[in-house]
Amino acid sequence: MPKEKPESGKFCWNELMTRDTEGSAKFYSALLGWKPSESPFSMPGMTYTMWKQGEADVGGMMPMPKDVPPQVPPHWMSYVAVDDVDATAGKVNDLGGTLLTPPQDIPNVGRFCIMQDPSGATLGLITFPG
Repeated sequence: MPKEKPESGKFCWNELMTRDTEGSAKFYSALLGWKPSESPFSMPGMTYTMWKQGEADVGGMMPMPKDVPPQVPPHWMSYVAVDDVDATAGKVNDLGGTLLTPPQDIPNVGRFCIMQDPSGATLGLITFPG
């Protein structure tokens, strides 16, 4: 996760969701020089991997949850920092979007939601503490 609280409205995190974390770790390490390491944050029921470039955290990776339908391909999710994820999520439907994952806490990280804009594109919104 970012070392400093990102400015509201800016992209701040990228996360890969895949059914092959081992293969993805090998691919992105060879392609981009990223080093996978287990996250210091507890993630209930799964291992969350941090992508590092040198000492900097540049993204994350998690296994695709078993309840995700098989036709959903592995994908990257980008997150934008917001000051209040609950308030921002509350505007999504009014603006023609769809809230896919309502605001919820990630222990020791912050509060997030996943939304879809009117065209169908998805985006994560996150509020970090502090």
